[in-house]
Amino acid sequence: MSSVMSFGAALLRCKPVGALADEADAGRGGHLARSMGLFQLVMLGVGATVGTGIFVALTAAVPESGPGVMISFVIAGVTAALTALCYAELASTIPVSGSSYSYAYATLGEFFAFIVGACLLLEYAVSASAIAVGWGQYLNELLRDVTGLQMPASISQPPGAGGVFNVPAVVLVAICTLLLLRGARESATVNAVLVLVKLGVLLLFVVIALTAFKPHNLTPFTPHGWVGVGTAASTIFFSYIGIDAVSTAGDEVKDPGRTLPLGIIISLVLVTCIYFAVAFAAVGAQPWTEFAGQNAGLAVILRNVTGAAWPSLLFSVGAIISIFSVMLVTMYGQTRILFTMSRDGLLPKLFQTLDPKTRSPTNNTLIVAGFVAALAAVVPLGVLVNLTSMGTLVAFGVVSLGVMILRRTRPDLKRGFRVPLYPLVPVASVGFCLYLVTELPRQTHLLFVLWVVAALLLYFGYSFRNSEMSAK
Repeated sequence: MSSVMSFGAALLRCKPVGALADEADAGRGGHLARSMGLFQLVMLGVGATVGTGIFVALTAAVPESGPGVMISFVIAGVTAALTALCYAELASTIPVSGSSYSYAYATLGEFFAFIVGACLLLEYAVSASAIAVGWGQYLNELLRDVTGLQMPASISQPPGAGGVFNVPAVVLVAICTLLLLRGARESATVNAVLVLVKLGVLLLFVVIALTAFKPHNLTPFTPHGWVGVGTAASTIFFSYIGIDAVSTAGDEVKDPGRTLPLGIIISLVLVTCIYFAVAFAAVGAQPWTEFAGQNAGLAVILRNVTGAAWPSLLFSVGAIISIFSVMLVTMYGQTRILFTMSRDGLLPKLFQTLDPKTRSPTNNTLIVAGFVAALAAVVPLGVLVNLTSMGTLVAFGVVSLGVMILRRTRPDLKRGFRVPLYPLVPVASVGFCLYLVTELPRQTHLLFVLWVVAALLLYFGYSFRNSEMSAK
């Protein structure tokens, strides 16, 4: 009986918050350089969030919800906002890399932290793959506008849409890998420039699309009822992955106790306003029934509205640049989570090795690139999008639970930001996450269970015995 209790206690061993903070400044295996300020961090969050969700997933969500997709974005945005407040409190209390994985380690214990880490790895890898697929669709649209030619569907589309092996997606992964290998400072600077370009092309879309706005395009507002609105909200929720990406930069941000919560909240406000404006302009300019089957849908809308090629051409260029920035940040986030889990002994030491010159995890970047490229090349886009939403929702729910647990277990901790209306906000956040999880397809639930089973095999086969906490 005592051995069973000891085993259970080992599974729930929590890492002290002080130890997490110490590792951020002088971690085992080296430490990451603190080189990012608030502006770069906000650009990181916006860059990770505004991308495939609005450029590609919008056209997939509209057939499910009709013009009610605006409500779908609001539901997803409210869920993200509730969770963002919880992220802000934990980020100001535990300003380290690893995001919700690190927060779970400090509040729920090692076993649950490992499962959350597995969800994050799924979230980032699958999201990056979906992003790469969307990039290839807009690249094909650009080729059509410039040359009148397009790449064959077999090498430019995902399986399920006429594709066999998505070559542009693999090319995008390779480009991002080369940039990430140069280090976080250079990647963040390039990302900030790309985000400004992205916001410019989306503003262009809204202005032009509103010139063709027709009120009757908004009726019927919910052709498939509220079930369709909920399904669309679940599908597009992966668009808010940027909240988590901001907190993965905890080890590389200047004054993290203040900068992290500000970066999270400012990013979310900007993103939600952008999403609603684009969705409103898009469904007002084109009947919702015409969104089905559209690749590079927003560029097509511009061509239909203006009757000219240049707006579509300009927008496709902007979309290609914008989606590239999302890909860059998403791959960045995954490499930092692998680094943190390896530092804790839950993954092999290979993942915490840093390049002596750039102080970036080179091995992680190369391994992540290979995995993401393989998924992007051969897995259907719909499967990738829904799996990303599943991983994101689980991670977000755990963060909200972590706030409540840490308030009870460590009320003495210094918090640079405190969740307002506590405990209503974290409880509502968990409830919204559970609702959106139930709206995802059964296939997604099954694939997620298989991923968790694989993670459990790794944990009990390797991580439990090699954990740094097991030696204490």
